[in-house]
Formats: sequence, C-alpha cells, structure tokens
Amino acid sequence: QVQFEESGGGLVQPGGSLRLSCTASGSSFNFYLMAWYRKTPRNERELVATVTRDGVENYAAFVKGRFTITRGNVRNTVFLEMNNLQPEDTAVYYCNARAFSVSVLYNSWGQGTQVTVSP
Repeated sequence: QVQFEESGGGLVQPGGSLRLSCTASGSSFNFYLMAWYRKTPRNERELVATVTRDGVENYAAFVKGRFTITRGNVRNTVFLEMNNLQPEDTAVYYCNARAFSVSVLYNSWGQGTQVTVSP
C-alpha cells in the first residue's frame, strides 16, 4: 500500500519561506504525477501544484509565482518551495500522486504538515 509522509511545515511570518518535503513509499515504480494539496481552516481541500515525471509543472492561480514544485532525485519524492507566504496560505499541506496518466489519486493520505503564516 502506498503511503505518503509530509514534513517541513512550521510557523512563519508573512513574507517568509518554507520548503515542504514528501516521500511516498510502497511503490516499485516512479509515479506519473505527484501533487501538493492543502486543507484550509475552512476544511476545504485545494490543489496547490502538480509535477509530472517529465517535469511538467502546474500551479493553482493563487500560488503561481510564489511556490515551486520539484521532483526529487530519490524515487517518488516531491518538494514544495514556498516563498512570500501570506496568512491565507495557512493550511495543512498534503501530497499525493497518480500512478499513471489515466490514474486517479491514491485513497491513502498522510498526516500532512501544518503551515501557519502569522505576524
């Protein structure tokens, strides 16, 4: 069973930066796509960014230009570099993946990592 483990969150002031990391275990192959989601205090899950195995990136409009998603050199690792963080970025951040281009997200979610942006 695939499991996701996120880390790197914390408390930062507005304008600050954080780098989130995610490692997925339980797969013998490289996922087609890895993604970062976040669950806001309003309990809404939002797609933040995705990156394919070939390095094609996509971002939600609300983070474009501030966040960068990258795949790691280790299989099925992904990072999210977050700059110029704002209070509205406060959320629990999760990663997930699609095994193949026609796959849906895995049902299993990790514990997430809390990002809090506050003066």
